Amino acid sequence: MSDAPLTFETLAGAALHPLLPDLARLRIVVFRDWPYLYEGDEAYERGYLRAYADAPGAAVVVCRARGEVVGAATCEPMVQGHAPVQAAFRAAGLDPAGFCYFGESVLLRPYRGRGAGVRFFEAREAHARSLGLRRTAFCAVLRDPADPRRPAGHVPLDGFWRRRGYAPRPDLTVGFSWKEVGATEETPHLLSFWLKDLA
Repeated sequence: MSDAPLTFETLAGAALHPLLPDLARLRIVVFRDWPYLYEGDEAYERGYLRAYADAPGAAVVVCRARGEVVGAATCEPMVQGHAPVQAAFRAAGLDPAGFCYFGESVLLRPYRGRGAGVRFFEAREAHARSLGLRRTAFCAVLRDPADPRRPAGHVPLDGFWRRRGYAPRPDLTVGFSWKEVGATEETPHLLSFWLKDLA
């Protein structure tokens, strides 16, 4: 039920392993929609998420409703994450060692608009501080606003991110490839970063 109370818990390490199947399915469902249009693979997703479970310093903020996992947000020291992300920061003269990288933030549609996004950012920023990291960053896929696949009435999250204190860095980008819904092969996608200095 979408009106069920939401609970949040920051988990790391072995505590995440029993949740990997639920988290994998969650990523597939949410990222299938615009703007990612990602044709997910559950086996790949479990492996991707297992890397968070096994990485020192990484954490996942888990959102539940009536015990069911309905949302999640990931974070980890940037130096432990994706090599292309680190390379993009170094190329821009930024030291990845000073950043906590926020990966995905996913929430099932019926539970949106109830403050989960704010809680995800607050919990991840608290985790970054606990690691002694005072800078945070995430990236978002760039799409042509005129793309015919863009849903009518779609509102980008830029305003929400700005209200959380994040600033766009259109000069700071990274490329990742994935298979879109209905495609037979992976295609490259460009993502740009948003940064924040924590108080």
